[in-house]
Amino acid sequence: MNNLKDRVTIYQVAQAAGVSLATVSRVINNQGNVTPATRQKVEATIKKLGYKPSGLAQALATNKTTNIGVIIPSANYVYISNLLSGISEVAKQKGFVLTLFTTSHSREEALSMIEKVITTHVDGAIVFDDELGAEDIATINSYSVPTIVIGNTITGDKVGSIHFSYGDELKNIIRTYYKEGGDKEMTFVHVHDGGRLLTHCEHCFIEVHKELGKEYRVTNCDDSYTHTYADFVEAFKKDPAAARGYYVAYRDSLAAAIENAATDAGLAVPGDVEVLSLVGTKYANIVRPTLSSLQIDMSEVGKRAMLMLIDLINNNLEEKTCRFEAHYVARASTRGE
Repeated sequence: MNNLKDRVTIYQVAQAAGVSLATVSRVINNQGNVTPATRQKVEATIKKLGYKPSGLAQALATNKTTNIGVIIPSANYVYISNLLSGISEVAKQKGFVLTLFTTSHSREEALSMIEKVITTHVDGAIVFDDELGAEDIATINSYSVPTIVIGNTITGDKVGSIHFSYGDELKNIIRTYYKEGGDKEMTFVHVHDGGRLLTHCEHCFIEVHKELGKEYRVTNCDDSYTHTYADFVEAFKKDPAAARGYYVAYRDSLAAAIENAATDAGLAVPGDVEVLSLVGTKYANIVRPTLSSLQIDMSEVGKRAMLMLIDLINNNLEEKTCRFEAHYVARASTRGE
């Protein structure tokens, strides 16, 4: 019998009492516009059915679903998982539920996700997708959905943003490397559809090399550990002398693929090949040699995004932009560590 009671819904209460959903909601939330007789009948029905009020009942009364839509590229990346962990932690504390929408580095797919967010009538949205631009976020804003954008600087009446600073730190790493006698040519490992962050880092990489008058290379790889490993093993074995260099990769998985390919091809890390990961995670400490990387605590980013969104929903967000600075953690994959 207890199992049956657990499945009782507000719809069943309304039907059994012969009243509307709104009336049941007003009784549950102790609001007015309900006659004493009707209130007594609804309360008796609730007791008889063993109904336990849920967030839906409160939503009907307040016209808020306490639901947040979260758009992300993929939950498979460690840094995205860390971001979601931070968002979830605050959402749970503050009584919000999350609806997750994932894309695949496609602007068209991301736009379709925006439409889904709008049609689900969420109270707010957190968007982390490098394929979206200001005009796309404005689509959400035009529907008066409070939105926090991660990874881009966009603001508006209903929009706040969190952006990252990787470029300046990357430039400092490169300047310091050559200033301290680094003698390897650097290669930026480009990933197709890597997004705005990777593109910005690539521009900074090229800019500082031109500033220093240093030769550099840009090479392409798939966004896949397996494919990147296979391609680099082949390249390293084909011409070990030409392979000697300093490689800047997007994420730990790709940096690890390059590092492992070098080792398996008989090259020394960091003697022959040095590797830097731009978006470092916990895996930077797991692989051997450990990976030098740029770090941002993505869990803290998630927490901040959720807190900013709650303030935005309540019209209390004073600072609509927030900046997270990446910091360099030197480990065993680069010279001198």
